[in-house]
Amino acid sequence: MGFDNLRAMIGARAPKLGHFILEFASPGIGHILKNAGCDWVVFDTEHSGFGIETVKATIRFAEAARLPMIVRVGSKDYHHIARVCDAGAEGIMLPLVGSPDEARTILQAIKYTPQGERGVALSIAHDNYRAGAVADKLAAANRRTTVFLQIETAEGVENADAIAAIDGVDALWVGHFDLSCSLGIPGEFEHPRFKDAIATVLGACKRHRKSAGRLVVDIAQGAALHADGWDFIAYSGDIWVYQAGVAAGLAGMRQAIAKGARTDG
Repeated sequence: MGFDNLRAMIGARAPKLGHFILEFASPGIGHILKNAGCDWVVFDTEHSGFGIETVKATIRFAEAARLPMIVRVGSKDYHHIARVCDAGAEGIMLPLVGSPDEARTILQAIKYTPQGERGVALSIAHDNYRAGAVADKLAAANRRTTVFLQIETAEGVENADAIAAIDGVDALWVGHFDLSCSLGIPGEFEHPRFKDAIATVLGACKRHRKSAGRLVVDIAQGAALHADGWDFIAYSGDIWVYQAGVAAGLAGMRQAIAKGARTDG
């Protein structure tokens, strides 16, 4: 790929392939996923039990593996966003963004002056505890931190173009289950209303040269989405991959044992 960080990935046509972490935050997780071929990972605090100390530690595990990490923050509250930024998150993902005003408020919490109003703390985790000129530190943090806003509601779809147009919004990410529920068609991903919504979001990203992200459950879906123009594609998540792998192995073993038992009989 040749991408060293999220900032370099944003807007590039080449596929950037990743994975969701919702359960397994072991010290080896960064190296495991890097060596599996991940270009980046999402560390999900919206649908997991991870607290800020685990977030901070796992960011370091990922950094040790040179694996860019996006932290999905569980809320749009300032103190949740700013703490994750101070912990050193390279990318920030926010759920259920419905309007340009919401997007601007989020950016105010993520970015330092003059782009935002994030409270300043320097020589801590986010800047690797280094000394340096204040203005340089703030500018570097603003350049480094990438912003992924989730379009998961009918309101968000309606405002997708205006949200994508905002300077500082780097990517739109579709939360497909929440979006289908908001549209009144839970889980009906082939419904024309869902497909129209997806096309609207992708069109907004293309017009404003922003990245577009989705979570997929199989290879064919990921390839099809990239062909359409999606560039950040997450292949499943740790829970589901682990469970599916164990289930397949056990089922296969039971079948082999049963076959052997019939042969012996």
